[in-house]
Amino acid sequence: MSAPASIVPPLSIGTPRTVADHLVARLIQWGVPRIYGYPGDGYNGILGAIRRAGDRPRFVQVAHEELSAFMACAHAKFTGDVGVCMATSGPGAIHLLNGLYDARLDHQPVVAIVGQQSQFSIGGHYQQEVDLASLFKDVAGNYCQVVNHPAQLRHAVDTAFRVALARRAVTCLIVPHDVQSQDAVETPPHEHGALHSGAGFRRPHVVPEPQDLDRAAEVLNRGQRIAMLVGAGALQATDIVIAVAQRLGAGLCKALLGKSAVPDDLPFVTGSAGWLGTAASNRMLAECDTLFMVGSGFPYTEFLPREGQARGVQIDIDAQMLSLRYPMEVGLVGDTAATLRALLPRLHARANPTWRKQIERWKREWEAESQRQAAVETPRINPQRVMAALSPRLPHDVAIAADCGSSTVWFARNLQLRAGMHATLSGTLATMGSALPYAAAAKFANPARPVIAIVGDGAMQMNGINGLITVAKFWREWKDPRLVVLVFNNRDLNFVTWEQRVMEGEPKFPASQDLIDMPYARYAELLGLSGLRVERDADIAAALDQALAADRPCVLDIVCDPTVPPLPPKLKDEQKHKLAQALDAQDPEAEEVRHTLAEAGVLLEG
Repeated sequence: MSAPASIVPPLSIGTPRTVADHLVARLIQWGVPRIYGYPGDGYNGILGAIRRAGDRPRFVQVAHEELSAFMACAHAKFTGDVGVCMATSGPGAIHLLNGLYDARLDHQPVVAIVGQQSQFSIGGHYQQEVDLASLFKDVAGNYCQVVNHPAQLRHAVDTAFRVALARRAVTCLIVPHDVQSQDAVETPPHEHGALHSGAGFRRPHVVPEPQDLDRAAEVLNRGQRIAMLVGAGALQATDIVIAVAQRLGAGLCKALLGKSAVPDDLPFVTGSAGWLGTAASNRMLAECDTLFMVGSGFPYTEFLPREGQARGVQIDIDAQMLSLRYPMEVGLVGDTAATLRALLPRLHARANPTWRKQIERWKREWEAESQRQAAVETPRINPQRVMAALSPRLPHDVAIAADCGSSTVWFARNLQLRAGMHATLSGTLATMGSALPYAAAAKFANPARPVIAIVGDGAMQMNGINGLITVAKFWREWKDPRLVVLVFNNRDLNFVTWEQRVMEGEPKFPASQDLIDMPYARYAELLGLSGLRVERDADIAAALDQALAADRPCVLDIVCDPTVPPLPPKLKDEQKHKLAQALDAQDPEAEEVRHTLAEAGVLLEG
């Protein structure tokens, strides 16, 4: 998709007949491999054009428009190319919004193409009439355009894709139903007011000015206790990130979207940071004298050094993200890998290993504590045991999609990734219900790659079961059919339950928190997939082995204990006070929670 228009192969579908045909031809020129969507009469003309083009690009019918937008976002995350989704006018377009906001907040290039009622009916309170330009104005603020004339189509498509790629943004094209069927104008007239655009975009490697690199190097070379915090911007820069950390004698911790940026088996990589992070990462950030943030918009500022404690250097391709979380002394606008390569020769090798040895000791202590926490006996399965069993079983090239909820904590804190693995999730929006469509998109992007989805039962009930419908429709065409869905079934909207306790001092409110015990494995079997229900610790390993060896996607319904606390490794006194207050206020699980907390070593007031 980054190829210049001059080397785009010639079209094979013939001369476009309608605006819809021209649109499909332009998508082919932009290298779009597939479109995720759900059909509707608002864009029937475009669907017909895709059919006439021999299903080029391929149309992938997804069970819900929200999931199609998630899949477009995940396509961008797993491939680096533009993800494309389509929807009909009115309700279909509205359904796209959550997935599109996921892409917008995580800075992913996505183009949404939506139908609209015919132009002559707009403003007449026509069925399914929605002001789509206003609807998408925020989520696609960089470019949202209604195609009102056939000659406008070419430059509108080209601009939507170029802006999406260049700004890592969501863009939107609104094509009214009657415009779709009009005769195409493939080449606009050569006259005043006409626009003649071209397809193709190649992302530049942006590198800061030498004097700015020198300033950054001066700060880093003076640091004695350097902590590197890397995010999604470092995903394609693993080797150079590690080289810089080695040169500086720094410790490496990760924001959630950067979990697979560096492998966890390096002794100086301390894992995730923040609320979902490890004790080693949070302690390193608390005690560093220099903070080096690379490609991250890490939001939990309370886990960063106190202002004035540490000098700061930050690299980000987006200048808006510089000094947003911490007052950086030097902010570098640039591509992560290119900037680090230019910076590395300016950095001095560290001769004093004291800080690094301290970090490695903190990591060993955390690993021992993590193993102890996973061994805590609970009435139902301790979810940390699942991750402890899964980590060594991960296929070397696995793609992992995690959802939002308490399962995210175990993914972030306990799952150990190795080189070659790729993991992602809805980072900034942190929306529930993204893991299944993300996982399906990962399979479409690379059908030979094994995929694992980590999902809570709340997200599974919200729309994960619809995601399974999409998986059931397409899995037989994947070269490697393995897609393992781990459902952490604790019959509770667990993360919010614990937020109520620790942040608000409120006991669990069953009316808002309790979930039914849906038979997820049996539902998978109804769809022709494999399913296993796991209720005992002793069965975890065998179930994982069976799922990872299955000849089709497999759902593991893991009955987990809701009293295992998805809390930061170290609670503040105020948080302990509120938790004790909540448990004293007739929390229905108070006795079980106190027992689990005591076993986990969390001491409350009194």
